[in-house]
Amino acid sequence: MNTHAKTLPGKMVNGFSPADAAGLDQATRANVERRERLLGPAYRLFYKNPVEVSRGSGVLLYDSDGNEYLDAYNNVVGVGHAHPRVVAAITGQLGRLCTHTRYIQEGILRYAEDLLPTFGGRIAHAMFTCTGSEANDLALRIAMHRTGKRGIIITSEAYHGNSHLTAGFSPSLGERSPLGTWVRRVPAPDSYRFDPAVLGRKMAADVAAQIHDLERHGDGVAAFIADSLFSSDGIYADPTDLLAPVAEVVRQAGGLFIADEVQSGFARSGEKLWGYQRHGVDPDIVTMGKPMGNGYPVAGIAVSADAVSAFGHDMRYFNTFGGNTVAMAAAQATFDVIRDEKLLDNAARTGALIRNGIAEIARRFEGIGDVRGAGLYIGVELVRDRGTREPDSASALAIVNGLRERRVLISATGPNSNVLKIRPPLVFGPQHVDRLLSELETVIKTLPGA
Repeated sequence: MNTHAKTLPGKMVNGFSPADAAGLDQATRANVERRERLLGPAYRLFYKNPVEVSRGSGVLLYDSDGNEYLDAYNNVVGVGHAHPRVVAAITGQLGRLCTHTRYIQEGILRYAEDLLPTFGGRIAHAMFTCTGSEANDLALRIAMHRTGKRGIIITSEAYHGNSHLTAGFSPSLGERSPLGTWVRRVPAPDSYRFDPAVLGRKMAADVAAQIHDLERHGDGVAAFIADSLFSSDGIYADPTDLLAPVAEVVRQAGGLFIADEVQSGFARSGEKLWGYQRHGVDPDIVTMGKPMGNGYPVAGIAVSADAVSAFGHDMRYFNTFGGNTVAMAAAQATFDVIRDEKLLDNAARTGALIRNGIAEIARRFEGIGDVRGAGLYIGVELVRDRGTREPDSASALAIVNGLRERRVLISATGPNSNVLKIRPPLVFGPQHVDRLLSELETVIKTLPGA
């Protein structure tokens, strides 16, 4: 049996297939057909049975019939759906002024003053965009200008955005989404199948080999960019001695080290505010997005003075909506909530409860090969056999869809779509953990051979 997930062109794990439309209830089928007619074929839905949502509160979502769903997937609303402090900040600022960054304004300066000290090291400046894709696009523009090179090194299943440039170094978008000829991939640090003690040296050697290849082709290396939780690669939070050796190799070749914190930042790891800090690295550029405004589109980069000085001298940067007054109000309120509600600590405590609970389930279910992650970013690898560690994407997607039918939302990730991705808002608590674990075990018991 082929366990690889069947996906539509333009890879998307846990995606709804139009072939399943006949099995939907009449209202859902009508909405799917309407959506396809109005929005076109590129928009994709989650789950075999798509979920309709009309409102949210904290870690809960509701459909238009009032059915409640436990959201254990959405990291965009890091401080919870419709957090009242963020809502008040956005609506209050929108009622006063919404304009761009080419005027002197207090909000953007106050936020930068609060944000920049959290990075430490050589980071000196903040620049703001609307999306994580824009942030990564800007980071690579700066790196290419700073180095005079254009080579980019990434991990094998990385996702860094959907602009023209960032899609060109986001292999997780699928085989039909072409990579740039100046892009090189290195294997993900698979701590389940390789000795963690050697992964740092191995990754540095792999990067060095790709730098050599880029130099032979006349491109050289502008930057290595990675999400420190290796989210799309299958979620590898440990070991944490991987990135420092890589940064050293990249800098010796004249390249920059870019930490993509779009998914692993803002307290997600439960250990440090920024995921790269778990690795003891001092990046040249840090990129941010997704949870930065708790759903409001705000993103940006934090950059060292050395990395950006020539770029700033030679060209101007302007973004009509990036860093606007409402965006900064959303970002400031989100930042304040993370600090005031001690969500870093909550991510550590609650994440440990989830991992320990799933590890206990794994004692009774041989199909769980590995439980890993940090804070509230957790990967559960499903395998057909613990000895061979053969991926079992069929079971992983059956669990994802089985949980959806019980109104608990998670997803799947990794090159074989066999890793459960559990990534709830940072306000997830013990009572939500109990529900998640209970429903997970119930679904697992329905699998063949469980």
